Amino acid sequence: MHRQIAGKLTGRVTKWLVLAFWIIAFVGLGSLSSKLADVQNNEASSWLPGSAESTEVSNELASTVDPNDIPTLVIYSKSSGLTDEDKAQIEQQAEAMGSIDGVVEGTVLTPSQAAQAGYGGFSEDGQVAVTALTFNFGSDGWNAIPDAADQIRDIAQIDGVTVHLGGYGGQAADAAEVFSGVDTTLILGALLVVIVILLFTYRSPILWILPIISVVIAYSVSGGVVYLLAKYADLTVNGQSQAILGILVIGAGTDYALLLVARYREELRRHEDRHEAMAFALHRAAPAIFASASTVVVGMLCLLLAELNSTAGLGPVNAIGIAVTFLVMVTLLPALLVIFGRWMFWPKRPAFGSVEPNATGIWAKVGASIAPRPRRVWLITTGVLLVACLGVLKIDAGGMSTEDGYTKEFDAIKGQKVLAAHGLTDQSNTIQVVVNSDQADAVVKSLEGVPGLGTPTQVQPISDTRSYFEAPIEADVSSTAAYDTVQASRDAVHAVDGADAMVGGGSAFYLDTKTASNRDNKVIIPTVLLVVLLILIFLLRALAAPLILMGTVVLSFGAAMGLSALVFDYLAPLVTDHWPAGVQVDPGFPLFAFVFLVALGIDYNIFLMTRVREETATHGTRKGSLIALSSTGGVITSAGIVLAATFMVLASIPFVFLAELGIAVALGVLLDTIVVRSVLVTAINLDLGGKIWWPSALDRKPPIEPKEAAEEPESVPVG
Repeated sequence: MHRQIAGKLTGRVTKWLVLAFWIIAFVGLGSLSSKLADVQNNEASSWLPGSAESTEVSNELASTVDPNDIPTLVIYSKSSGLTDEDKAQIEQQAEAMGSIDGVVEGTVLTPSQAAQAGYGGFSEDGQVAVTALTFNFGSDGWNAIPDAADQIRDIAQIDGVTVHLGGYGGQAADAAEVFSGVDTTLILGALLVVIVILLFTYRSPILWILPIISVVIAYSVSGGVVYLLAKYADLTVNGQSQAILGILVIGAGTDYALLLVARYREELRRHEDRHEAMAFALHRAAPAIFASASTVVVGMLCLLLAELNSTAGLGPVNAIGIAVTFLVMVTLLPALLVIFGRWMFWPKRPAFGSVEPNATGIWAKVGASIAPRPRRVWLITTGVLLVACLGVLKIDAGGMSTEDGYTKEFDAIKGQKVLAAHGLTDQSNTIQVVVNSDQADAVVKSLEGVPGLGTPTQVQPISDTRSYFEAPIEADVSSTAAYDTVQASRDAVHAVDGADAMVGGGSAFYLDTKTASNRDNKVIIPTVLLVVLLILIFLLRALAAPLILMGTVVLSFGAAMGLSALVFDYLAPLVTDHWPAGVQVDPGFPLFAFVFLVALGIDYNIFLMTRVREETATHGTRKGSLIALSSTGGVITSAGIVLAATFMVLASIPFVFLAELGIAVALGVLLDTIVVRSVLVTAINLDLGGKIWWPSALDRKPPIEPKEAAEEPESVPVG
């Protein structure tokens, strides 16, 4: 950004126009942001890869089997055995459940009827009874299921009898509980964490208010934009993407604010007029902030290459959030800072002509300790990080069962355990097989002996030439055992010539999701690396430095994943009793962790290296690196702590995927800011000197001697 433009944005009149614009945007779009939960799509169909076999089965059955049907089990248990009176009440309650809004007429089966239909009925020991029913709320199932679940629990009350809600309906109710109000909880939690850190960083009781106001406006406006796109442009938004949007906007926005405020404080010491100081600060900080935001936006948009709709939708949702946050932080925040003036820094106001304290701070001392033996420092640091990478070998990305997916035991899981303990199975989890009608019998026969598969239902026609049937899977819907059953079933039916048979259903969906995630990892990870490399080359106008930085970021990612594996394996189980054994992660976890860590981790190298380049023209690479470290060390470390703390807020959600993602990103960000950026990159810069700018002309220019430097401007801005 040119200084003239920066000056106009923070002029004596335009600052008020900028403020008015964002107030109008906040009022207009903020109200829409509060409705974002209303346009979420958390149904399985919003996650399905379009090319998956389970998708094709779902499409074929669309006119016969309603994809919005939610099979649900009401599980009654009594350790002393259900009495005749208990059983009579259960029969009466089943009839009452049929009148609940959303229950499909004719689908309520009493335990006696459920036994005949193969859904369980009564256990042999007489301690458990199961009522089966099916909900259908159309596309609004996610929002409606919690109220329906509460109504069932209100009806199913018998003294001395424990009731659990199981099947897909129970799981959906539990998932809705996990994400209910998550946006408000996460935002308030993240804001509280950020405020505490800003109070400590700024050591001012009032300065933190302006970044927080800016971040809140950025979140509200971006949420409003996402709402409009979800409602009118078919953008997929789910609870997971909304949760990450809030964390990302708050974390990245605060980072940008820290960088800008730090540079503004420097310039206030050099310029008496605060408008002029902001023009210089914005001119010098905006290119690094723009490069940082661009890296995250492009990294997020790379997710559009994903087969999984949920992953592809996450990309634009968070890209929008970062783009809006960038605009707010380089327009509204500067306007607010110049409107309120120097007194916002009280009690340590940066007076004109005062000395900048960074030159003698802790990061200056760190640089001085690295300078005598930089090669030894970066070699040892690299070795330590490589050792940390070994923890990656413990990670199992094969997927998790429903029970392992949460950090506490929800009702559906308890119900599942009751069924298993009493010889009953949740037969609402089935494979759905579509087949040419003339080969249906052969396909049914081919499934005989498939491990973990129950008795198939009667074959039913879905068209003149196609038919379908189902068979229950005797394992948790998202377990490895269920995946094995689905794959064995597919192998069997695909071997029947002329049948054109396909296998779908809940477990098939999860298996196809895992397959698509593995494919997305192989496609998107290299793409993100290439895109980020190109951005660095354009920004630094060199080839060597970008390649070195990419190497450090990949090393940092590996170390973060390795350390995360140790945390998942040894520390997390100490915090909660319900943590998956070993180091189990969702198949999509490696990709999400990589994209966030690379896109966000490279930010701190961008902040550092743009300042190194700025100082190199005057002081040479080695001295410029030390100046850059001392100048940016404090603010970058604070930014890293802010981002790590905000992502750690994700661990408060009782959903293992988000908890693991928050922990991994937090560890990676801290590694980037404290070790990789401050020690490893600085040591490499000091060791290689001007060679890092190859083939740039900057590499071939001799450093300006101190005498000459005194005649030069204090710094040469980048951009």
